[in-house]
Amino acid sequence: MNTSFFIAGRYFRSKKKKNFITVLSIITMVGVAVGAMALVIVLSVFNGLEELVRGLYASFDADLKIEASQGKSFRIEQNTFQKIEDLEGVSLVTEVIEDNALFNYRNYQHLARIKGVSDNYLSQSRFEQGYVWGDLDLGSSERPQAIIGRGVGFFLSIDLNNEFDLLQAYYPKAPRNAATIDPRQLYNQGTLIPSAFFSVEKEFDDNYIIAPISFVSKLLNYGDKRTAIEVSVQEGYSIRKVKTALKQILGEEFTVKDTDEQHAGLLRTIKIEKLFVFITLTFILAVASFNIFFSLSMMAIEKKKDIAILYAMGARESMVKNIFIKQGSIIAFSGAIIGLLIGFIIVWLQDTVGLVSMGIESSIIENYPVKIIWTDFLWTSISVILITFVASYRPALLASKVKSTDL
Repeated sequence: MNTSFFIAGRYFRSKKKKNFITVLSIITMVGVAVGAMALVIVLSVFNGLEELVRGLYASFDADLKIEASQGKSFRIEQNTFQKIEDLEGVSLVTEVIEDNALFNYRNYQHLARIKGVSDNYLSQSRFEQGYVWGDLDLGSSERPQAIIGRGVGFFLSIDLNNEFDLLQAYYPKAPRNAATIDPRQLYNQGTLIPSAFFSVEKEFDDNYIIAPISFVSKLLNYGDKRTAIEVSVQEGYSIRKVKTALKQILGEEFTVKDTDEQHAGLLRTIKIEKLFVFITLTFILAVASFNIFFSLSMMAIEKKKDIAILYAMGARESMVKNIFIKQGSIIAFSGAIIGLLIGFIIVWLQDTVGLVSMGIESSIIENYPVKIIWTDFLWTSISVILITFVASYRPALLASKVKSTDL
């Protein structure tokens, strides 16, 4: 069989009337290379964006977040809380009270989300992926201070250097007397000293104010109730194993979410966009690869007599069919290998040198994020294989139907 292929190859290469087919094959190879390169680059950009989003959210959120399965708040027993702190792999446990409140600063008002946290909140390397202006300090119970999202600070026109104007926080409450005419009976009020701005991600920047949990508990009348408990996992320990252990301690009354589950909707959206981009670019790659169909069809028509000679020499239909399928595979695989290699080089240069910048001076990162995942190369290769087989099969089938009577 190998000898027959060698003779067939020598026989086909000896022909001179193949210039057009050769040019078409080269064009097809270039098209496949460009398509494969585009797939690798675009998928790597989506990987980089997903990794960036995870990093930004991880700098604001804890590794694990405990919430009530039902209801807005909960009370947790001291011995259960102690079990969480003593669990192997747990680094820090932070109590959280979070709710919406109205804020006023120099006659500017804005509805934002106030997040009361324990004193150890700032010990968890928060805001590492973002920017901070001012002093990251929550103050004391006598002089509570606030760390404010940059967007909230912009809406309220807060000046960190102004020591005279303070941030007023208001939270509605049910009045003791429904017929009261005193508006002060309708809300709780508290005063915060702005100490710093943070910028992590627009969702957090425009909505969050961080304050001491003692201040927020008093403002919201929560007492010993909490809306969440945030758990930081020690480096080197598996977050998944710690999560499983916490579920066993807490039972079904509580949910334990990792960072991906806390923002599952956004990450799912990125994955869906990546999938649709992959399908779209694969379709473009298929259009480029279907030039293989035309080039092999023309070759099958031109080489009818040569194929008939091969049959006369004892070749089988499967052999002739395999010749054309392998011809298409050589064209497609050569283009795919070139495209994957060029795509890898471009992504590597973007990651190390930064070929394309974000073009935004205030951006958290300077260049477009990229990340190479080898499964993207695998799926691109599988796509090329399937497209090549589909494009090559019909011409190969036509070529195998030629008989010795066509001489």
